[in-house]
Parts: sequence; structure tokens; C-alpha cells
Amino acid sequence: MTTPSTSLPGGTWALGDLTVTRFGYGAMQLAGPGVMGPPADHEGALAVLREAVALGISHIDTAGAYGPRVTNRLIREALRPYAAPLRIVTKVGAVRDERGGWIPARRPGELRDAVRENLDDLGLDALDVVNLRLGDARGPRQESLAEPFEALLELQRQGLIRHLGVSNATAEQVAEARAMAPIVCVQNMYNLAHRQDDTLIDELAGAGIAYVPFFPLGGFTPLQATALSAVADRLAATRMSVALAWLLRRSPNILLIPGTSSVAHLRENVAGAGLALSEEDLAELDSIGRRRR
Repeated sequence: MTTPSTSLPGGTWALGDLTVTRFGYGAMQLAGPGVMGPPADHEGALAVLREAVALGISHIDTAGAYGPRVTNRLIREALRPYAAPLRIVTKVGAVRDERGGWIPARRPGELRDAVRENLDDLGLDALDVVNLRLGDARGPRQESLAEPFEALLELQRQGLIRHLGVSNATAEQVAEARAMAPIVCVQNMYNLAHRQDDTLIDELAGAGIAYVPFFPLGGFTPLQATALSAVADRLAATRMSVALAWLLRRSPNILLIPGTSSVAHLRENVAGAGLALSEEDLAELDSIGRRRR
């Protein structure tokens, strides 16, 4: 498979020695309802992945827990052999129960199994980036990451992982990970209305570390704000477009991974992220986060 040279909103960023487009794609929504089971439209899911690459996207985010093991296998079916620019970022540290719950799984043996499952399902000899998912379904929790992170460092020393990151992490956990070894990204919940990581984003930017917001459009509860709607109406754009464009302007180290199971929606997201925002627009949008604090 070849990847065309194309221009995407935001340009590129370096995850260690790997260059990726700042506009990426999150594969979570390719799984079935509740991120469980296969997609209703198998061929449609493959088409979304292939369109992402055709648009020039070189950063795909996934996890073995999606499905579970559904999105990774779809990625392999759709895109392998992988084009050189394409980088796949995955997560370990959680599994699913029979009801679809997200259960922490961060013991060393569980992490070793998860990494090998990712390798097998994606058809890779080494994973480009592995994020250690911390906390639980309710959000980050203050606890040491030393034992699970050391387990991933050992797998990195064995050549199974190129780069490491953390997800659903507190600022203190990010600092703990960085004291143990270099990390290339932090993946946390962040959007116009949830600005708890503002200080962390700026610190990471200064250190050359990417910040990857999950739920950039609000997640299962779409973003709703008077200011967001006002800016969108003024620009004759969707709220999603404005939210994505704001994130790209927020900081150069922010990488976007909006998810969708629709080719048309994927194209809309790419176009929307390139929306031009004025200083007046940015000030009005910034007020959303201040009101929520």
C-alpha cells in the first residue's frame, strides 16, 4: 500500500524518531456498539481505514481492548503491508469484561500478553508507540506507575516496542514516567470544555512531547456550548470543525485522533480541522473552558 504526499491541517510532529501528521485517526469507533464486537459494516470499516491513508494520515490510534481485538485486526486487513510513513499507536493496561466494562490489567504478565496480542493482531514485529493506560473508566487515579511502566521498558529493551507514552494520566504520573525513561506522548481527555491539562500541555510542548486528546469532540456526550455554537454559526461551519480547529491552534504539540466509522465524516473532520479561526473566535472559544473551571 502506498501513501500519497498530501497536505493535512496542522502539518507534522515527531514522536521520537517517527514523524506523524498532527491530524490522525482514532480507530475505536470501528468496533461494534459500546466498542464491543465486530462492526455492522465490515467493508465500510476497511474503507474508512484505507481512506485515512489515502488522505495522507500517518498516525492511527488503536488498542487491543477495542472489540476486543477487533480494530487491530481490521487495521491489519485493510492496510498491511504498511506504508513506510504510517505509524500505529496502541494502548495496553485495560481489558474488557463480558458486559463491556473496562477493567485495569497492568500486572507485568498482563502487559506482556497485551503487547504480544497487539503484535500478532497488527502483524508487526515491533510496535511503534505503546501507551500505558492508567486509572480506570472514571478517569485518572493518583497511584505509582513504576511497576507497569518498568514492565513496558523491559519489552522496549527486547525490541518489541519502539517508543512509550502514557494515557489517562495525572501530571504526577507523567513526571514519574519521564523520570524513568523518555516518553513521546501523553494521551488524556481534553477538549474545549475540559481544560484540566492546560499547564501540562504547555510543559510537554516545551519538552517536545506530544499531547493527544481523546474525546476531542466531547466523546459520548458531544460538546455543547453557546460560544461554540456562536462561532460555528458565524463561520458557517459545524461545531465539530470549530472544536478540531481550536485544538490544532491551542498548541503545536497537540495531535488529533478524531474517530468515525464513516468515510464522509472522516473527510468532513479533515476539512473542518483546517478552518481558519480569528483572534476574536479564539478568545470567544477560550471562554468556554474558563467558565467550566
